[in-house]
Amino acid sequence: MSRQLKLCGWGYEGDGLTGAEEAGLLETYAGRFDVDAFERTKMPAAEQIELSAPRIAPPDTLASICTTSPVDRLLHCYGQSFPDYVKTFAGDFSTAPDVVAYAKSETDVANVLDWAADAGAAVIPYGGGTSVVGGVEAVIGGSFKAAISLDLSGLDQILEIDRTSLSARMQGGIKGPALEAGLRQHGLTMRHFPQSFELATLGGMIATRSGGHFATVYTHIDDLVANVRCLTPSGVVESRRLPGSGAGPSPDRLFIGSEGALGIITEAWMRLRERPSFRAATTVLFNDLETAVDAVRLVSQSGLFPANLRLLDANEAGLSGFGDGISHLVVLAFESADHPVDAWMARALEICASCGGRYDADAAKDPDSHKSGDTGAWRTAFIKMPHFRAPLVSAGIIHDTFETAITWDRFEDMHTGITTKMHQALKDVTGKAGYVSTRFTHVYPDGPAPYYTFVGLGRQDALLEQWSELKMRASDAVIEHGGTITHHHAVGRDHMPWYERQIPMAFQNTLKAAKQVLDPAGVMNPGVLVAAR
Repeated sequence: MSRQLKLCGWGYEGDGLTGAEEAGLLETYAGRFDVDAFERTKMPAAEQIELSAPRIAPPDTLASICTTSPVDRLLHCYGQSFPDYVKTFAGDFSTAPDVVAYAKSETDVANVLDWAADAGAAVIPYGGGTSVVGGVEAVIGGSFKAAISLDLSGLDQILEIDRTSLSARMQGGIKGPALEAGLRQHGLTMRHFPQSFELATLGGMIATRSGGHFATVYTHIDDLVANVRCLTPSGVVESRRLPGSGAGPSPDRLFIGSEGALGIITEAWMRLRERPSFRAATTVLFNDLETAVDAVRLVSQSGLFPANLRLLDANEAGLSGFGDGISHLVVLAFESADHPVDAWMARALEICASCGGRYDADAAKDPDSHKSGDTGAWRTAFIKMPHFRAPLVSAGIIHDTFETAITWDRFEDMHTGITTKMHQALKDVTGKAGYVSTRFTHVYPDGPAPYYTFVGLGRQDALLEQWSELKMRASDAVIEHGGTITHHHAVGRDHMPWYERQIPMAFQNTLKAAKQVLDPAGVMNPGVLVAAR
């Protein structure tokens, strides 16, 4: 029996924080904002939500895979962003799709796309529904008669494994846990674990250029894609599987990051690795952020390439529920399927120590160090964090994130500018001081990927407007300081104004031309990457 997804909140019904954990979370924030308690908003039950009647009905040939069930339409309306939660608590499902189509094959996908073009309906591809940038909401403009959510979770098979080349051909709808369970039988792993791993599909990860487990080298899904097979309204586009090629612009790159605006990724060959058997992990503490940043930069440029190299400032560690609230933390980890990693860890710790880092030498040698101490606490907090959003929204707390990437030489100016502007923005918007914290999720020899959290005490009757102002100021600051509007959260609809400021006009026009060729009727996820017609 399949598990029921939550209407609002991360994961499945029955998952999430315990009553004690939720109470503790809200108690912590009440202390931070110096209030006795929060007035909570209660989310309406599904049967209390009014939906408009479907504007379109599927043809008889597609009736077996399509539904206009209110529950299915509700569950396919939103992703996991802050505004998605606010609108859900308000019972606003005005953008719910008219029809949900559950594809079980490429033929189903092709038939739905053909029907949509004939009927003047937009198609919103739906994998795990984990978008935090408005990527699955049917905000489609007035030129479409209806919206169809095309659920791809039925394309969920591992089709072929090439053990010699360490790769596998898999369908785009397979979710992270099923993917890894299938590979584990062969001693293999894709080793790509975004925070959305529990629900994210392979096609969704490719389409959004997700960032995964590795903080260095193999940071993006891009690095693991050997080929893609994409079904567009104009037909199938499939690249050749090769370890590398210099034959012109890569066809794969057109669809990696295409966010469903050009077609549906139905299959992909993915690069794999042997499951790691040697691990080492520890946490290094620093008294000031500048020296912690220097240590991370030097390790990233050393050629050691740790699996994990994440910096958390003191505020971020405190908001996540671990650390002493004063020290800045660097989470450091190595892993290998081939050899012990002690020497790599020892050298990385030498570098950290040269920058003033402090660590427990004995704990670093513990074979279970990746599950214990501050490292284990970070791991637990990282997994539980998606469950925080629903109770915080219900309490009127604006708690959201944005991420970017910048070169090392510009990081200090950007970080100072962003934190200063966001502290001021929180005061302006909420009338009260808030919190701004940062961490590095990924690092490269030429720069980090900073990930910012901002927290403010909002008003229940104005949460969406307050968030919109804060989001605008954050995004403006990122672009003004030369960063990217997204390192791994995708563009979606929320980032479109800043994406258009970031990319060259000639490239915008090239992308529009590609969409015109592949999607002549413009039905694929309109408003994402290319403005809706």
